[in-house]
Amino acid sequence: MSKHSSNPRPLTSGTGGGLKGTIRVPGDKSVSHRALMLGALALGETEIHGLLEGEDVLRTAAAMRLLGGETEKGADGIWRARGRGNGGLAEAADVLDLGNAGTGTRLLMGLVAPYPMTTFFTGDASLRSRPMARVSDPLSQMGASFVTRSKGRPPLAVIGTATPRPITYKLPVASAQVKSAILLAGLNTPGITTVIEPEATRDHTELMLRGFGIEVKVEETPEGRASAIKGQGELKGRKVVVPGDPSSAAFPIVAALILPGSDILIENVGLNPHRIGLIDTLVEMGASIEVKDARIEAGEKVGDLHVKHSHLKGVTVPAERAPSMIDEYPILSVAAAFAEGETKMLGLGELRVKESDRLGAMARGLAACGVVLEEGEDWLTVKGNGKRPKGGAHIAVNLDHRPAMSFLVLGLAAEKPVSIDDGAPIDTSFPGFVALMNGMGGTISAVTA
Repeated sequence: MSKHSSNPRPLTSGTGGGLKGTIRVPGDKSVSHRALMLGALALGETEIHGLLEGEDVLRTAAAMRLLGGETEKGADGIWRARGRGNGGLAEAADVLDLGNAGTGTRLLMGLVAPYPMTTFFTGDASLRSRPMARVSDPLSQMGASFVTRSKGRPPLAVIGTATPRPITYKLPVASAQVKSAILLAGLNTPGITTVIEPEATRDHTELMLRGFGIEVKVEETPEGRASAIKGQGELKGRKVVVPGDPSSAAFPIVAALILPGSDILIENVGLNPHRIGLIDTLVEMGASIEVKDARIEAGEKVGDLHVKHSHLKGVTVPAERAPSMIDEYPILSVAAAFAEGETKMLGLGELRVKESDRLGAMARGLAACGVVLEEGEDWLTVKGNGKRPKGGAHIAVNLDHRPAMSFLVLGLAAEKPVSIDDGAPIDTSFPGFVALMNGMGGTISAVTA
């Protein structure tokens, strides 16, 4: 399997002065995916303000067009979707190529499952290596069937059903993507479809379904948090304001914390309670992060984050916090490398099956940069000494955007520059990352031969 994009862009970052300025990060990826999907099903027009125009989300937009929805960007920069109504998707005339978008793939598998049609999915080398059985298993119980490569990997075909069955499904492992796939399948299924999760995960799907007029009930039960959707309701077009992605904000936040002299403001960051585990953890470590102008936009909590350089101390991050920050552990491990004392991160098994084995990738890369650590099957302990790591390593990021950005952030404050083999995957979630960081005083540049 190729571990580079078709046009790899090696990058390097070196130590500079503190970061300064006021910035905005791209729109939330989770909210953007869902807004395009539901907008293409809703009657009337849906306006989407602040859509993330990263590669992953653009692949979802293209997929919705193949399925019969209208999604396009206007001259005013606002995306508009014109839907076909719930139950109105059409069989795609071509394969849905989702690139690197694991979220888009899993959610769309659920969306098309309750339709009497066959939908083909593929993606890049990274996506084709990722197992999808966690999604196909519950969708099979609802009546869909699947043809996949070994271990449930794409390319795959979803053979939908004309007679979907509502189910009550208890997730073996907390996963917002699996939960959302089942709820989206329940959208066009008669009756009540219920998902029970052992630990609460991000609830963008539930919030947005309600915003589009669908009946969704969420309650705590002895078995866990139960989300139930009443199927075959009608979605109504609406205005969606996409907040800044907290997973993207994580990179300038940590960069400012570890680089002396930094003082930045990040505007319009989504602060959904199920997404701020990283911020909670950094504050426990002693980070100076202040929320300003907290507000509600389109049902989501939003605020501006004032971040200043801080002396961090190691903490233990409990396993139950993992669902609220699963994408942020790579950059947290960088913060931990600069902290004083041990930072123990528990319950990280999910990181093994992301775009890459992120747990292994971060452990190898940090060790190459001189960081002392211990790695287990589902845990990582970083042993910081309160000083800058030596850096100086060249890191293979395996087509994964989050380790790519994490190691570039490390290089901004390490003793010696850190380089990565390919920065192209960063565009999947954070187009303009390098320009934004350098605009605040960062020192990230292309590697010249």
